[in-house]
Amino acid sequence: MNSSLKIQSPRSSRRKEALTFLVRKPVFALSFMAAILCGAPAHTTAADSFHFTNVTDKSIALFEGTRPVFVYNHGVIQPPPGVPPDRARSTYVHPLYGLDGEVLTDDFPNDHYHHRGLFWAWPHVRIGDQHYDLWMLKGIEQRFVRWLAREAGPGGATLGVENGWFVGNRKVVQEQVWFRAAPSSKDERVLDIELTWVPLGEPLTLEGAEEKSYGGLTLRFAPRTNTIITTPLGQGGKDLSITRLPWADLSARFAGREQASGAAIFVAPEHPDYPPEWLTRHYGVLCLGWPGVKPKTFQPGETIRCRYRVWIHRGVPDVEKVKQAYRAYEQTR
Repeated sequence: MNSSLKIQSPRSSRRKEALTFLVRKPVFALSFMAAILCGAPAHTTAADSFHFTNVTDKSIALFEGTRPVFVYNHGVIQPPPGVPPDRARSTYVHPLYGLDGEVLTDDFPNDHYHHRGLFWAWPHVRIGDQHYDLWMLKGIEQRFVRWLAREAGPGGATLGVENGWFVGNRKVVQEQVWFRAAPSSKDERVLDIELTWVPLGEPLTLEGAEEKSYGGLTLRFAPRTNTIITTPLGQGGKDLSITRLPWADLSARFAGREQASGAAIFVAPEHPDYPPEWLTRHYGVLCLGWPGVKPKTFQPGETIRCRYRVWIHRGVPDVEKVKQAYRAYEQTR
């Protein structure tokens, strides 16, 4: 399905009001969509059809019935006042929503302006013998190229995007991103993600941050209280770095809500160098580190493929609960 496909328009006055507000206040108003949509049902059924809606000419939203699922920012999002202009970015998810409309992600946070919702980037990118920083947006950037698919209905939704990594006007890496959302159950929602990269012309070397390993798929969480990080190693405890894990979860109370919620990143068993290295921070970020602190080089034309699941849930799951959800993911492979 190509970019000429018509996207379904909202089917309720509440959604229309939300989208009108977002167009008038792009980016900064996105985090208020959940509040505008309050009163949406507490859970969905198979009859609640998925559909896409253009938020602005830079952002597209996925809804399940009346409830927002995520916004994908394909255009360049400019920083808010007070943030350096070189932090403009594109090709990332924000907001990512919880089951009750709460915003789970943050964008342009004061402590790390370069953090951007659910994104994928590396601090060390070498094209041939030249070094760039996709994490801090120095010398290289991701740009939208074309839509590959925008399909939605009662059974789920698929969004496919082709991007490029550009150094100036030169495209050095072809990137494809696939999102697949399944109907929510009462207390959980899954969003499957497939990322592929193909170096163009020169070898590509990726490397994570020294002594920390971050670099790869990253989930930056919104302001919250009562943060709990759960991994196969246990619940709570100290932050981790350069730690090999198949999954990690962060749960908390978002936007002053009484009920906790959160999200985990699951790594597919066929992922390169499984399980990859991780960095976790209770200030609000889960960072995959692949290939981690040791660089890895890929030749022109070589396809790099990584698959993940974002598991969104109500409550604070214990280790066994997350393991069960991860086993369910393994069985779908």
